[in-house]
Amino acid sequence: MKRRTFIALAAAAAAATTISVSPVFAQSKEIVYLAPALDVPFWRTVAKGVEAGAKEGGYTFQALEAQNNAQKQLTNAQDAITRGVAGIVISPTDSSTAPSVLKLAAAAKIPVVICDIGTTEGDYVSFIASDNTAGAKGVGEAVAAAAKAKGMKEAPYGMITISLARINGQKRTDGFRSAMEAGGYGKEIALQQMQAYTADESFKFAQDMLTGNPNLKAMFIEADTPAMGALRAIKASNRSGDIIVGAFDGIPEFVDLLKSGELTAAGMQQPWLMGETAAKSLTEHLAGKTPPKEVLVPVMIATSTNIEELLPEAKKNVFGE
Repeated sequence: MKRRTFIALAAAAAAATTISVSPVFAQSKEIVYLAPALDVPFWRTVAKGVEAGAKEGGYTFQALEAQNNAQKQLTNAQDAITRGVAGIVISPTDSSTAPSVLKLAAAAKIPVVICDIGTTEGDYVSFIASDNTAGAKGVGEAVAAAAKAKGMKEAPYGMITISLARINGQKRTDGFRSAMEAGGYGKEIALQQMQAYTADESFKFAQDMLTGNPNLKAMFIEADTPAMGALRAIKASNRSGDIIVGAFDGIPEFVDLLKSGELTAAGMQQPWLMGETAAKSLTEHLAGKTPPKEVLVPVMIATSTNIEELLPEAKKNVFGE
């Protein structure tokens, strides 16, 4: 898989919570993955990739989840650092919470690789991310093309986004908007930000959008399981076939939905590959090498016309099979 480096994220001021941790001198052969939540398929697949990369490098592995709670994330980091782990891979709860963890790890001289979401500031070995802007733009282009094929002169749309405090959330939202505007469908009439990242949460968001906006014609949902909730709401509202749906991420259930046309397009990140790349960057650093500072992992734009072709690669890198 080709990797492309990109310009570092612009640093923004963010206050870091200070906890006193003594530097660790006797490091173990353990790599810890700090995940925001492991009940989300995407993060479970990232964890599998991190584990594979860690073990390939001769390290043991453990995943600790924060349940989308910044304080729990910090506690997990402190526990790992106190234990003297060799290194940390983190997917922050959001970009503004990452600096606190980075500060603790730097004080203990424990290297950190960031996998997805990003940070507003702080020192780290590598940043591994999906090309969120291009991926969301690709989904937006597919949605705009579907609207054109249906003869829609206007396609007012709504978005159910991940947290816009996350840099990747900002990029997905901007990428989709830009594609819709370029396609002549720039009328955004609703936006909801996820907090729980569940199908039930997005079901309610989608239901409210459909009820409050009878002219709604398209929807973009920025995560996979929540997309299932939105599709359920569309079906319950008897609007199937009337609403063009684009999604981000990928789960096996998307395959049949794409084939049937119920889902128009999905920007499938490759979480297994991202996790493996993050772990390899960390083990290279621990071996005295200099891995790339930042790596963009391509997003696969899956539609009804190409899903069969993409499926062999998607089974491993997207679904983690």
